[in-house]
Amino acid sequence: MLYAIISQDVVNSLDKRKATRPDHLKRLQALQDAGHLVLAGPHPAIDNEDPGEHGFTGSLVVAEFESLDAAQEWADADPYMTAGVYEKVTVKPFKQVFPG
Repeated sequence: MLYAIISQDVVNSLDKRKATRPDHLKRLQALQDAGHLVLAGPHPAIDNEDPGEHGFTGSLVVAEFESLDAAQEWADADPYMTAGVYEKVTVKPFKQVFPG
């Protein structure tokens, strides 16, 4: 089943994000290589793809996992979570309708 992992950053997370990004991307790449990643990316803090010093307010990952517990476990082990980039992470079942 698919799950949405919706993460909210702490205030002023940009430096922590930059420092931890390679490890975060490595995990996402592994998920993609396994054929389980649907989409992933950050939420810019301003209405711009490259928010510069404004940074990001969180992230969204939609991926396939065996269960809600497995998705939560994966989210809890994310380098952004362990490095203190994320203030809050919500994991929910997700039903993709489009594109179908």
